[in-house]
Amino acid sequence: MNLTELNRIATALVATGKGILAADESSGTIKKRFDAIGVESTEENRRDYREMLFRSNEAMSRYISGVILYDETIWQNAKDGTPLVKLIEQSGAIPGIKVDEGTQPLPMCPGELVTVGLDKLAERLKKYYERGARFAKWRAVIDIGSGIPSMTAISVNAHALARYAALCQAAQIVPIVEPEVLMDGDHDIDRCYEVTSRVLNKTFQELRVQRVALEGMVLKPNMVVPGKKSAKQAAAEEVAEKTIRLLRACVPAAVPGIAFLSGGQSDEEATAHLNAMHKLGPLPWGLTFSYGRALQAAPQKAWSGKAENIAAGQDAFSHRARMNGLAAKGEWQSSLEQKAA
Repeated sequence: MNLTELNRIATALVATGKGILAADESSGTIKKRFDAIGVESTEENRRDYREMLFRSNEAMSRYISGVILYDETIWQNAKDGTPLVKLIEQSGAIPGIKVDEGTQPLPMCPGELVTVGLDKLAERLKKYYERGARFAKWRAVIDIGSGIPSMTAISVNAHALARYAALCQAAQIVPIVEPEVLMDGDHDIDRCYEVTSRVLNKTFQELRVQRVALEGMVLKPNMVVPGKKSAKQAAAEEVAEKTIRLLRACVPAAVPGIAFLSGGQSDEEATAHLNAMHKLGPLPWGLTFSYGRALQAAPQKAWSGKAENIAAGQDAFSHRARMNGLAAKGEWQSSLEQKAA
């Protein structure tokens, strides 16, 4: 393992003013997104849509540090025959790959899930590295509800995340470690804080047990937010203050960077929250975004599967990427959104 090189890539992924595009929607998820805009989810349409994003020169070269791909996408070529991985590299961004294989019910723990995909992961990582992937992603899902999460669910998911991270580093691939505490439910912000604290502490304990080099990874956590159905929602300043307080308590300074998931927040909320956190610096790690829907909802709608809308789709993507790039420096203002509208 070349830790210097892993650290270089991890640091590049959280470079100031840049963040990660999560374009790793599973076939089922992208079908839902395409259904919403009236586009059939064929392999060709999925390829055309992602090619449109990766050819958005302004967004990709100025605001996107890396792209997480789905297995189908990493092997696809653009219309002109160029591998999509090469388009990402040519823009100056780093190609990455989602390697988990989704979730299964966790035995003896009703209503809880465990992420699977460790079998044969070592061989898969080799092939992904040869194809150009330099980082990977694995998502654990922790739900908050009556009597959950259990310590069992937190432990098994943290253990799997750490094993995945160790396999990645052995394959010279930077692991993005994603323990997501879901924002579904009616819990308040303090309950989210408490559960996320337990999840992060257990995750870092397991990473140490598995001898993962913290300098060669990126953390992708949820923000500390109330559940979507909570009667008491929180202002951006409270979300920022509680999230930063939690991260300072749980995340070692050796970790090069933290790239948040948007996790069901609206486009603007995800941007505003990240921006508010940067007002609380200086911070011991790079702090940026790794957004999927919060970067893609607008370009999907603008494109709507029509070749004549590619430029409009790219404009919408560039705008969201720029807004989040500014937020990742604490320079975003809501008035900038109105100007674009």
